Amino acid sequence: QVQLVESGGGLVQAGGSLRLSCAASGRTSSIYAMGWFRQAPGKEREFVAAITWSGDATSYADSVKGRFTISRDNAKNMVYLQMNSLKPEDTAVYYCAVRLGIRSNYDYWGLGTQVTVSS
Repeated sequence: QVQLVESGGGLVQAGGSLRLSCAASGRTSSIYAMGWFRQAPGKEREFVAAITWSGDATSYADSVKGRFTISRDNAKNMVYLQMNSLKPEDTAVYYCAVRLGIRSNYDYWGLGTQVTVSS
């Protein structure tokens, strides 16, 4: 199993920045990729960004391209999401998740961290 703990959420004004962190523990040697998802009140959970554990590939939702950057530190078993130019519509609970194989789904999830962007 892999355990995930997110941190770094908070309240920020529109146009501001936040950096989310996700600490992984357990079977980290089995990680293929890690991703960030978010869920706003009354909405379904949506994909935000992902990165392979090797760091050779990243992907982003169109809504965050050019504003958010995902990165990882394998030595620390950490994944980060730098969020700039935040908008009120970015308000959501942000979740970190792990894929253990190229053909697997996101198998493990953290409990989430709240991000609130005020206008």
